[in-house]
Amino acid sequence: MTCCSSSAPFATPAPPLSFHPLRGRSAPSLTFPSTARAPRSVAARAALSDPFVLEIAEKFEDSLSSSPAAAASPLPLQKLRDSSSQSLLSRRWPSSKDEPFRFTNLSFLKSSVLLPVSSLTTPLDCPIDSPLPHLLSIVNGHVAPSLSRLAALPDDVYVGSVSALPPGPALDRVLAALSDGFADGDLFWDLNGVGAPDMAVVFVPAGVRIVDEPIHVRFCYSEGSEVESKQLAVSSPRVLVVVEKGAEVAIAEEHLGVGESEDRCYWANSVMEILIGEGGKVVHSYVQRQSMNAAHIKWTFARQETSSTYELAEVSTGGRLSRHNLNIQQLGPDTVTELAAFHVSQNNQMQDLHSKIILDHPRGYSRQLHKCIVSHSSGHAVFDGNVRVNRFAQQTDAGQLTRTLLLAPRATANVKPNLQIVANDVKCSHGAAISDLEEDQLFYFQARGIDLKTARDALVFSFGAEVISRIPFEPIKKSVTSQLKHLLTTQ
Repeated sequence: MTCCSSSAPFATPAPPLSFHPLRGRSAPSLTFPSTARAPRSVAARAALSDPFVLEIAEKFEDSLSSSPAAAASPLPLQKLRDSSSQSLLSRRWPSSKDEPFRFTNLSFLKSSVLLPVSSLTTPLDCPIDSPLPHLLSIVNGHVAPSLSRLAALPDDVYVGSVSALPPGPALDRVLAALSDGFADGDLFWDLNGVGAPDMAVVFVPAGVRIVDEPIHVRFCYSEGSEVESKQLAVSSPRVLVVVEKGAEVAIAEEHLGVGESEDRCYWANSVMEILIGEGGKVVHSYVQRQSMNAAHIKWTFARQETSSTYELAEVSTGGRLSRHNLNIQQLGPDTVTELAAFHVSQNNQMQDLHSKIILDHPRGYSRQLHKCIVSHSSGHAVFDGNVRVNRFAQQTDAGQLTRTLLLAPRATANVKPNLQIVANDVKCSHGAAISDLEEDQLFYFQARGIDLKTARDALVFSFGAEVISRIPFEPIKKSVTSQLKHLLTTQ
């Protein structure tokens, strides 16, 4: 059973100039019911726009307009919607002819009826507990204060909705971050900006450390449809993390369906932006265990200033379609980036990681490890990792390694590790390996009286243990370990 229909639900395109970004709110330069009133450049771009993309954007806009909170959107959220609306005018739906989506099949999304979720609609059985001391709950893209636990945070740290952010340094930094923009975002980045009903903010002022007691950012999706309905409820959660000079924070990010949505169809289109000041540090774990009938598209964008550190440990096992766009920019010398990801692709699943690390300054350091298990003949893994060492990034040390296990006939993996080096004084390496379990490893176990199935289970689980061990939060690590053991031993 699938969520797909035989034809696209938006078969009748809207007229090119019927798209009114942020209708009824403060975007006069983009609100145009006719070519006579439209600015020429905007009208020209709209005339060349993809009708399918504009149709989705209008659905998001109408959904937000019907929300009581839409009329009182805070300035940062309004700026985000305005800039995303303008960018969408020149976007088109990706196809296999576009290199970033060459191996990513998006037909599951395009052939489904998309229904934006504009309300919180928290189910009674939403998991409000957390083994970690600080909890920020985001339900269907909305910050849920009643399901969060943040009272123990230091007084000068702000974690919550941007709408409750008081005037001051934190608000100024948020506005500055949105003004900087992001030139490399794609269609899904802009769709999130247009459709985000709220924005969560994590602000850690200079010198403050929240490492031993991490902030658990839990994304819950409670709206979903039956597989036969061919519908996808769409949520657009967005989080901005600002870590000032010398500050440190640990974040445990988790995405999951709750209530009846644990096995239903929905689309989570999320974004997390992370700004790390000079000498700052962010320790980030990211666990994705959505419904096997869901779509999960996520952007993580980190900008690191001089001598800062960003560490990411990622485990992704859920979603029929799961794609993580990971973009890192080192904005100063002596910057450290360490990335590790482990994906499991099962029956009719795609796990896709597209990453880009940009090094522009001397003595940058980066390490990236990607591991994936494809355990079913209909499973598919994609890795496209780009490390760009630009002209002034002398004495850079960058390494990249991807390894994939194919455990079934016709299981598929497309991997493309990629180094682009312009500087001449560097130490860089990359590698890729795709294989089944090696016979000599299995023989080693069998020679010691261990049966074949037990040997395979042990080797398969240990393949991902290297990444799981990098999750620094013991409760999260135990939960992930238990889930993976269940997944990998029931194949």
